[in-house]
Amino acid sequence: MRKNIRSGLSLLLAGIMTAGMLTGCGDSGQSSANGDNPQAADSAVDGQTDENTAGNENAATENGENAGTDGASGEGQDNTAQPSGEAVTVTAWHDNDEVMMNALADVVNEKLAGENITLRFEKKSDVTGQIRLYGTDAANGPDMYLFAHDSLGGFAEMGILEPVGNLISAEKEADLLPMTIEAASYKGEQYLMPVYYETLLFMYNKALWQGDVPDTTEELYEYMVANTDVNAGTYALVNQHSNSYNVAPFINGFGGYIIDQDANPGLNIQATKDAISYNKKFAALQADGDYNTVTALFNEGHAAAIIGGPWLVSGIKEAGIDLGIKSLCDFTLPNGDVMTPYSGVQCLGVLKYAAESKKDAVTKVLEVLAEPEAGITLAKEFNCAPANSKAYEDADVAANEMILAMEKSAQKAVPMSNIPEMGVMWGPAEALLAAVNKSGEDVDAAAERYQEEALQAIADMQ
Repeated sequence: MRKNIRSGLSLLLAGIMTAGMLTGCGDSGQSSANGDNPQAADSAVDGQTDENTAGNENAATENGENAGTDGASGEGQDNTAQPSGEAVTVTAWHDNDEVMMNALADVVNEKLAGENITLRFEKKSDVTGQIRLYGTDAANGPDMYLFAHDSLGGFAEMGILEPVGNLISAEKEADLLPMTIEAASYKGEQYLMPVYYETLLFMYNKALWQGDVPDTTEELYEYMVANTDVNAGTYALVNQHSNSYNVAPFINGFGGYIIDQDANPGLNIQATKDAISYNKKFAALQADGDYNTVTALFNEGHAAAIIGGPWLVSGIKEAGIDLGIKSLCDFTLPNGDVMTPYSGVQCLGVLKYAAESKKDAVTKVLEVLAEPEAGITLAKEFNCAPANSKAYEDADVAANEMILAMEKSAQKAVPMSNIPEMGVMWGPAEALLAAVNKSGEDVDAAAERYQEEALQAIADMQ
């Protein structure tokens, strides 16, 4: 879940941690929530690419193998049925850290070496756009792809994915965290297989934070009042306070929602408005900045804490900060519930043509990746929070502060909605937050206005 968190439509270390533990999970940032948010950027893009894709499909077909790195593989991939015992290569597209993907492939290839099955990851830019173009092209498309779960709805509606339940048994997935299975499912069907996930975290500079980190948001607010000087440009806590992905921990915790699973926007329901009103007093003590601004404030020592994710860790490491981590779910809200962030789950999707032509090989690859070993490798070497619950029994994984904080968050976190309509919700939701936090508009009036805008955007999709 890095600079890419919306994946579908208009488009996460203490002093005892080793240097290896101070790197984020991958660095490319693929997820899908908001342009400035690593777990919210791709989703926004996918919503807008639907119309553009239709116009580009013919061009993609005409270009064929000439599409190059950002298009089809150009390697003339053979997706015809493979005779038993013959060597099979399973190709998966991704937009992630290549070293990490190669390490994941090594786990699979070592396990399946005796069966002549090889997993090969290929990096592509705009993975979701590429899958939309090549998802029915067996000659040039991949067998699988690895990307954030919130792009699922659009692909499922296109009919290009094979439900993983047809390929891997429930027994093989029994140890996967329930939250990750929920994220991988659409309309009651599990289409994807979870590999790892990310959530927002409370991240603080141990050299700047004074005393213990509070356990309630009210105590946190009191700390901010006492330790923030907006005029001097020093802050107790910074957050993208008008970014819906970053405000979601308040909204979800208050029982509100941006959109429900039936595609009903929730910008004007009372719980959402209560959360936005509550967030406003925190926003008044935070920099009015985007992702780059708040990140710089923290990395340069002008803010003692930041609400962010694993994608920030490489920059924090470069800044020489002694980093502390706390799950947002450790903060109790005034209503007695806890802050509840979104989760972004990186999953594998299987194209239908690959399920038909390479079913046995694809199944074996999925089975290996569903085991604890793959998750342990991602956790120990790349700070990824594994989807497999058994991976947390490994001693090194259990000692990783950031991963344990995300594991705790996984018990409460809400998977980002994977329905296609979510992609058009980011604009109205963030416009609402900006109207309240930056322009001082009345919450009720602004909520009604942007609820209507959201409803119209959804209607325009039909």
